[in-house]
Amino acid sequence: MTISHLSLRHLTLVACLSCVLGLVAPVLCQSDVPRQTVAITYPLDETINVKFRGTTLLPRLTGEAKVRRAGRRGTRVELSLDNLTRASELGGIYTTYLLWAVAPDGRVDNLGEIKRSGSGFIDSKLDVTTPLQTFALIVTAEPHFLMKVPSRMVVMENLPPRRSGGSQIATVNVQYIGNSSDYFRDTRVPEIADRDYRDTPVSLLGARQALNLAKFAGANQDAPAELQQADDDLQAAEKAWRFNESSAAVDVLARKATSSGAKAEELALARRAARLRREDIQRRDEALRSAEKTAESAQLEINQLRTDLDREQRARELAERDAATANQQTREQRIEIARLRDELQTVRAEGEAAKIRVARFEGEKQAEEARKEATEREQQRIVALATLKQTLTKFGTLKETPNGLRLALPESMWTSARGSELAATGAAKLEPLAALLASNPDYQILIEVYTDNKGDEVTLQQLTQERARVLSERLQSAGVDPSRIQANGMGASNPLTKNTTVAGRSRNRRTEITLTPIQARSAANQ
Repeated sequence: MTISHLSLRHLTLVACLSCVLGLVAPVLCQSDVPRQTVAITYPLDETINVKFRGTTLLPRLTGEAKVRRAGRRGTRVELSLDNLTRASELGGIYTTYLLWAVAPDGRVDNLGEIKRSGSGFIDSKLDVTTPLQTFALIVTAEPHFLMKVPSRMVVMENLPPRRSGGSQIATVNVQYIGNSSDYFRDTRVPEIADRDYRDTPVSLLGARQALNLAKFAGANQDAPAELQQADDDLQAAEKAWRFNESSAAVDVLARKATSSGAKAEELALARRAARLRREDIQRRDEALRSAEKTAESAQLEINQLRTDLDREQRARELAERDAATANQQTREQRIEIARLRDELQTVRAEGEAAKIRVARFEGEKQAEEARKEATEREQQRIVALATLKQTLTKFGTLKETPNGLRLALPESMWTSARGSELAATGAAKLEPLAALLASNPDYQILIEVYTDNKGDEVTLQQLTQERARVLSERLQSAGVDPSRIQANGMGASNPLTKNTTVAGRSRNRRTEITLTPIQARSAANQ
């Protein structure tokens, strides 16, 4: 299956899967900024336990999956979720949740609907199989269970797993943008679900959305019969619900209506594309007929021009006789013209010399103004640098180096010596620092996190890399351009002193932020 945008204007391929799966805002605040997650290459005939985490949309949502790849039979996924709320609480467009497998090459697989019933928080389970071998698992809120492309409303994603022995499973970063259909931005779609959503069966809500999506795709014009069938199926499901028929009967009718709506939407998009192609061919045919008429008119014009040419040739012969009479007058006029040309050349030379003098004066004037502006900018830069230094000393130890200003942040900003989460005081102190760096865009920011050598080298490297990532994301969230930031986890390298004492190890555990003027860095690279 290939990611495609379901939109009234286009059906385009989404194949940009490679780096960051960030958080998605509610339906009317969606962003085209890609987000990242981790695709896992599952080993053959081995059951891997994969933990899930909820996004900021549903932070209490937790889950776990057992994944086992069995060669050609595909990869089996047994998912169990806790604290799953109604999808409609995320916006009026959403009715249910779907589990997706997202491959690094852009393919997605709709693994199925995560059903829930009742009210409040419940546990939900799903047992499915996918032909993919390397993929990320995400859970999204969707309009109905037959969606071909996952939405941007990501509520949960998998975390990198480890084997029981502690070794890392092979992973690769996957970048994901999501469904950019204009329907998700339609102002007519309610941002908040109606109150009766809580009492309406989820399958019936999905059927309604399937019909709305078909209408939005233009089924009224391009697939009216299919749209009418979907509407009839929906009315049958609505009637069954109103007459208090069994939940199973309502569910069967509603899912049939959802399937009819999805079919009407798909046919509407395909027929609209075919109709547009036919209209384009018709326009080309009309243009060809117009060109043929134009060619006929052009031939008539050519014949008229030939007649005019014969007339002009006869007139030229008469003019040549008159020209012979005027030759003498022409020779006299040429002599006068030569004299006037010499005078004109003299005047031009004097004018060019005057222009050169004026240009030289203007150049000297601009050079003096540029020198003054450069002096003022340098004075402003010195004042700004002094102010920046004074402000930076409030956040840690500041040192000037050949590469720029190096700010050493205190170790107390982390929750523990091996923790990658900011302490409350550290987070509070980091906010004004991030704002300061965002307001000084002329500096490149290098984040380097070090630790002592007590522990496994790979674990220490991951610890410092995670700390560097946390600091980078905090700076970006405060408005710092990501292109200015380079975040490196240095592990236990470059110790300031020996790690044999507690004081030495404490000193070696450090976080350094180096600010390098961008102009100076560009000059150094040249």
